[in-house]
Amino acid sequence: MKLLWTIMIVLILLLQARLWIGEGSFAQVWALEHSIAEQRAENSELAARNDRLYAEVRNLRNEQSAVEERARMNLGLIREDETFFLVVDK
Repeated sequence: MKLLWTIMIVLILLLQARLWIGEGSFAQVWALEHSIAEQRAENSELAARNDRLYAEVRNLRNEQSAVEERARMNLGLIREDETFFLVVDK
């Protein structure tokens, strides 16, 4: 009878060990869920950035004034009848 109890206890301990520290354990599942949540957050940030870039591309393709505005801000575009003043801070 003692041998049967000993075998049962060993089997229960082996099953518990696999449950807590083996492959597919609670700790591994928790770590995977945590990494999935981080990846989803990063994906949502990147999706928002992509949406902004797509909107900017659509705007630049459809409106000539948007292209002109970008050229004025980034490249210093000046029309023929305009005067450019550069104000320098001390």
